[in-house]
Amino acid sequence: MPTAPQLLPTQITQGTAPGVGYRLEGELVPVLHMMLDGQVPVYFEHHVLLWKYPEMQIGLHPLKGSLKRRAFGGMPLLLLEAQSAGEIAFSRDAPGHIAALHIQPGEGIVVREHQFLAATGGVQYDYTRIKGFANMMYGGGFFVDQFFAGDHEGVVWVHGYGNVFEKQLEAGETIDIEPGGWLFRDHSVSMTQELYGFKTGMLSGGGQLVFNRFVGPGKVGLQSAYYHPPGAETGAGGGQAQAQSGGGGLLGGIVGGLLDN
Repeated sequence: MPTAPQLLPTQITQGTAPGVGYRLEGELVPVLHMMLDGQVPVYFEHHVLLWKYPEMQIGLHPLKGSLKRRAFGGMPLLLLEAQSAGEIAFSRDAPGHIAALHIQPGEGIVVREHQFLAATGGVQYDYTRIKGFANMMYGGGFFVDQFFAGDHEGVVWVHGYGNVFEKQLEAGETIDIEPGGWLFRDHSVSMTQELYGFKTGMLSGGGQLVFNRFVGPGKVGLQSAYYHPPGAETGAGGGQAQAQSGGGGLLGGIVGGLLDN
C-alpha cells in the first residue's frame, strides 16, 4: 500500500550544508538562521533578509536572462548573496514552515514561484514558465524556480504555507494534488493537469475539479495551506504589479533605472 506524504521537520537545531551551519527556528512565522564560514556564499531574494551582523558582506548574485523579461514575469529582479563569514537570518512575512532541501550532485528541483527563501552558492538558479495550465487559478500558465546542484551537494530552503509534507514517489507511482497545494518536485518527477467534470446533478456539464498529477520517480512537496499571493499567479505571473512597484524605496529606484536602460 502506498505511503502517505510525511511531515518534514518544523525545527532543526543543528543542520549543516557546504560552508554553512543553519537552524530552523520559530513556530508561527519561522526563521532560517545561518552561520557562514565565508567559503561558500548564500544567495536570497532581498526582501526575505530579517537580520545580520554588521560585518557580514552583502553583494549582488548574478542572474540569467533579461531584467525586463523577469519584471514582466513577476520573478525577482535582483538576488543578493552573503559573501563573508558571519551570521544572518531570513524569513518570509507569512505564517508557515521552512523546509531544507538537500540536493545531491547532478540533481535538481523545481519550486513554486515566490516561495524560494535561500540557497547555497554552488546551486545553479534559473526559472521557466509552465504553460498549458489554464484553470480558475492559473490564467494560462505560471512560473517556477529551478535549482540544480553541479559537482557538490547544495541546499535550497523554501517557505511553505501551513505545514510542508513530502511524498517519495516510486517509478510510475502517481499522486494528484490541488494546484495550490504543491510546493516543490524533483526534476525527475513529471507534472500534468487533470480535469474532472461533474456528470450529474446541478453542476452537470459546468463544474470541474482541477488537480496537478505528479508521476515518479522522485520527491514532491506539499503545503497544507493553499495560499496564492495576490497577483502572483495571474496569467502574467503578477509581473505588472511588481514591475510598477519595483520593490519600493531605494531598491525600486535602482530597478526602475535598470529597466529604463
